[in-house]
Amino acid sequence: MHYSGKLYRAFNPAYASEPLSGRGAELHGGRFNPKGTPALYLALSPHTALQEANQAGSFQPTTVVSYDADIDSLFDARDEARLASFGLMVADLSADNCRDNAQKYGIAPTQQLALDLIAGGYCGLLVPSFVQGVLPGSLNLVLWAWGSDTPARLVPIDDEGRLEK
Repeated sequence: MHYSGKLYRAFNPAYASEPLSGRGAELHGGRFNPKGTPALYLALSPHTALQEANQAGSFQPTTVVSYDADIDSLFDARDEARLASFGLMVADLSADNCRDNAQKYGIAPTQQLALDLIAGGYCGLLVPSFVQGVLPGSLNLVLWAWGSDTPARLVPIDDEGRLEK
């Protein structure tokens, strides 16, 4: 699958000078990346990005960055048949026990999916948002490979240099 358009990321303002860093996800792991694997969690709308970044408790200070994206080799996790070939269903992607499974078994099924997709040459994965109260049809894009050129071009939009301050 190919995606071209805008993407959005909401994150802690302390990291505003590093809008392309996947270091936090690499250090802590996430639903679609085990510890040690960098990842960027992005959304197809600013609203979804804000909801994703602030789903645990009160709304915290947040920096939102938009990006121009042109990305090939994406896996569409909404495709039940393709997902089933990895032994998963779309409902499995929403599991809230990802970190528990990672601690208990060493890796969560969604993290193993990410490793399998990376090994298969995928740059990332398009997945529904499962945040409580999110608008129907809200989507996220998780990237494991990105840069300033295709096949995974991701460029922050910062014409006024605000992120450098």
